[in-house]
Amino acid sequence: MRVIAGIHRSRRLKGPGKLRLRPTSDRLRETLFNVLGAAIEDSLFVDLYAGTGAIGIEAASRGAREVILVELHKATARLARGNIDALGIRGNVEVVEDDTLRGLEKLAGRHLLADFIFLDPPYEKSGEYLKVLEYLDCARLVAPHGIVIVEHRDNMELPGRFERLERTRLLGQGNVALSFYSLAAAA
Repeated sequence: MRVIAGIHRSRRLKGPGKLRLRPTSDRLRETLFNVLGAAIEDSLFVDLYAGTGAIGIEAASRGAREVILVELHKATARLARGNIDALGIRGNVEVVEDDTLRGLEKLAGRHLLADFIFLDPPYEKSGEYLKVLEYLDCARLVAPHGIVIVEHRDNMELPGRFERLERTRLLGQGNVALSFYSLAAAA
């Protein structure tokens, strides 16, 4: 695993080792950040189910103002912190070691508005997708022009519309897909 672009381009990240993680592939990360483009610069980027931290670290490398990683498991959060420390980007990257919904509640309590929220729960925990999307739909965490990005299996059916969030793009790559949600115009 490596950082694809930005100020930490080509730097290696420590992989999951014996931890049961499924990191986003370099190719899919590159596709994601090519789609997001220059909008990453000076943004608040939240990476849920952060794992190795590769998605959030990529955002920081590409100029995000602030990156928040939410990771429940102690050993995995330690791995993400190790990758952050190895690159020397501790200042604008924070690791919240907590359950995803509790982590989001903490962020909502700080009255943050995220420009980007990325979520990639373990595929076997399919209930997490709806639970988190429904929370984000109700919470005031997504900035007016913010984007929620969901990595999921390509054959997984996610709702196209919630009360406030609506899917604006579905991008497939192999057996994986990215669903992009934005606040609906009426919201």
